[in-house]
Amino acid sequence: MLTALAALLLAACGGGDEEESTSATLPGGCQEAQAPPSKRVDLKPPQRKVRRSQSLVAAVDTSCGSFEIALDSRDSPKTVSSFVHLAREGVYDDTTFHKIVRNFVIQGGDPLGTGRGGPGYSVDEPPPGRVEYTRGTVAMAKTAVEPPGRSGSQFFVVTGADAGLAPQYALLGEVSSVEDVVARIARLGDPASGQTGTPLATVVIRKITVSEG
Repeated sequence: MLTALAALLLAACGGGDEEESTSATLPGGCQEAQAPPSKRVDLKPPQRKVRRSQSLVAAVDTSCGSFEIALDSRDSPKTVSSFVHLAREGVYDDTTFHKIVRNFVIQGGDPLGTGRGGPGYSVDEPPPGRVEYTRGTVAMAKTAVEPPGRSGSQFFVVTGADAGLAPQYALLGEVSSVEDVVARIARLGDPASGQTGTPLATVVIRKITVSEG
């Protein structure tokens, strides 16, 4: 079972203007949106590192509303440093939640929008052994062949009670507010798509902004 679940969380380690129609609203409150164009990213790893004592919050603005992630700088300083770097470089702007599996996860952060894109570099930071991927946990995606804790730009939010995953995915943080927005996105997973997680509609990440919490 763990192997099957882990296979869902595939991400390569490694713009343009979004055209969005705000005149129509999907069931559940999401705005209709067009898929933004793919963009290739080739960045260097961040030079600045967050302090373990820093309290940082990432505001995720989407076509389904906004929610916040309390970033775990204490347990995952390297992972958080990379995420902050990518957010400030605009890598997440005009991307999508390209994978939505009901009662499991929503996954985004791929600049290509295919599930195979990344930032041009990877980070290694194994998660704490006590980590549990329960509802609201935010972690970084990786391929099955990559070592525990490796990450690029793709991240996932657990929407089921417990994803049942082994502690192999770098911990980023936890949803700290407006959980109903995450639930709204999660409802757009197509049950007929099974483990591929094809969304019923495009969910755009307009921007991720990181600030002191």
